[in-house]
Amino acid sequence: MKTALATVTLSGTLPAKLEAAAAAGFEGVEIFENDLLQYEGSPADVRRMAEGLGLEIIALQPFRDMEGMPEPYRSQKFSYLQRKFALAHELGTSRLLMCSNVSPYASGDREQCAADLHALADMAAQEGLTLGYEALAWGRFIADYEDAWDLVKRADHPNLGINLDTFHMFARGNTLGCLRDEIPVDKIALVQIADAPIMQMDVLQYSRHFRCFPGQGDLPVVDFVRCLQDKGFDDYLSHEIFNDEFRSSSAKEKAVDGMRSMIWLQEQASQKEPEQASEITDIEFVEFAVEGDTGEELIGLLNQLGFRETHRHRSKNVSLMRQGDINLILNREPESQAHEHFQRHGVSVCALAFASSDLKSTLARADRYHLQRFEHQAGPGELNIPAIRGVGDSLVYFVERNGAYRFFDIDFVPVEAEQEQLGLQRIDHMGQSVAKTDFLSASFFYKSLFDFDIEPSQDLPDIFGLVVSRTAKSANGRVRIPINMTDAREASPQRFIQRSKGSGFQQVAFECEDIFKAAAGAGPENLLPIPANYYDDIEARFALEPAFVAKLKAHNLLYDRSEEGGELFHFYTRETHGVFFEVLQRTGGYSRYGEANAHIRLAAQSRQYELQNGR
Repeated sequence: MKTALATVTLSGTLPAKLEAAAAAGFEGVEIFENDLLQYEGSPADVRRMAEGLGLEIIALQPFRDMEGMPEPYRSQKFSYLQRKFALAHELGTSRLLMCSNVSPYASGDREQCAADLHALADMAAQEGLTLGYEALAWGRFIADYEDAWDLVKRADHPNLGINLDTFHMFARGNTLGCLRDEIPVDKIALVQIADAPIMQMDVLQYSRHFRCFPGQGDLPVVDFVRCLQDKGFDDYLSHEIFNDEFRSSSAKEKAVDGMRSMIWLQEQASQKEPEQASEITDIEFVEFAVEGDTGEELIGLLNQLGFRETHRHRSKNVSLMRQGDINLILNREPESQAHEHFQRHGVSVCALAFASSDLKSTLARADRYHLQRFEHQAGPGELNIPAIRGVGDSLVYFVERNGAYRFFDIDFVPVEAEQEQLGLQRIDHMGQSVAKTDFLSASFFYKSLFDFDIEPSQDLPDIFGLVVSRTAKSANGRVRIPINMTDAREASPQRFIQRSKGSGFQQVAFECEDIFKAAAGAGPENLLPIPANYYDDIEARFALEPAFVAKLKAHNLLYDRSEEGGELFHFYTRETHGVFFEVLQRTGGYSRYGEANAHIRLAAQSRQYELQNGR
């Protein structure tokens, strides 16, 4: 199937939208009439511009309230559409799309409505044009696509077909039965694809603000495309997305997101069991951008957590701190991506590396999804670790773990260092704070490229506003990336984004074998203070022994227990350069993240922020 998008999907001027669509690899565009009306050039100019970019203008839309109108409105609508035929010819398109009537003057008489559609199709036929009729989910009498199909059948005209829009279908709970069993493929005028999160709200507001690209929501769009494929449909699939964040984002970036979504959608629909991505098995390392002595506060905190410099790079100003199976790279190299990252964001996480079960397959998938490769300078005999641009300005490296060696055995020289181990074992998860406009893109990045499971969103209450969080998790559960976003300017993710000037990793969580030993070793001055009221609450809520609660309180430890009896113990460090660390211990199969304690952590961090800023 060919790919297209409606210009309403993207932000900016009409030329910018067309350029973004073409650059992303789309073959066609639907011209949303508002975009055309706002454009200073002629429709013929738009046609030439599209042709120059290799784009087909596949439709002009939308035309509203056309059927079942009383006079004089009926004659006015017919005259209006007749004039738009000339516009379609100038644009070089043969399709015009109509929406079901929402006017209070509309008639629900299906015979009258079908007769109007037949008459309109007769007019289009004389111009060599085709009309597509679509059921709006809030249509006055025609709101379901089954009813739209009934009208198209009744009208019975070769120049009239049905327009299928997945949002309007699934927002009302429609099934695929009518499409599968009744609608012939040659009567499908156009297919518009949109996804959305499952929400209970007014359908018009739902449609205007919360649509998203397939794979970013919860609607059964894959089943829909499989049904089309089974019917032999081979025309355009077109994105038509109404979304506030899309309209305030870069047109080029959103167009690329849309193309990735199309690739994912057709791959998922192409076979009953979609091809699996090579498995991401673990986080191999996390890289920090530092410069001069700017990272001393960070290094001091890591020292308190039991990390020491164990290796230095053979040819670059790069060092490695290790503990257990945790690898933290400090990159001070002046000619590097880390230096560029530092210039933009200060001391920060500039990259992480995933261990892949099949490096070749991972890179091929990244290329297929139009992910930008990053090439770095490797010295003689050094590993050239492949990387792609990730979320924000960070990089994602890929390594294939070999039983004979690890990446640091090749590029780094061991350094003797006394190390008082605190029992930190591995990276449990990494929290990524993103701008609202990046929230859907970030989760889809992990879902499409790595087949990570995206857990449902949940609200975390910060004292300055709600934080929305959803976690991307690898198939084996060892890589977990909570993605956090908020509208509240002073809530934790936004404070981080403002300080760091962009989306990035704000949290690194380490799993340990003895939480009390780790907390004692970290030192009280480095821990996030937890209010006494919290401990009174958990003592009552979980029926804990007072002596045990006192021990938790002495170390600023937070506690949670699952319904199955698993337990979580965890503490947080104070923030340094906007980044903070968490140390946790799970027992009894506890698998969550202590979400019940998130409001305590967020409030404690806000208090520290206010104290640091003299409030």
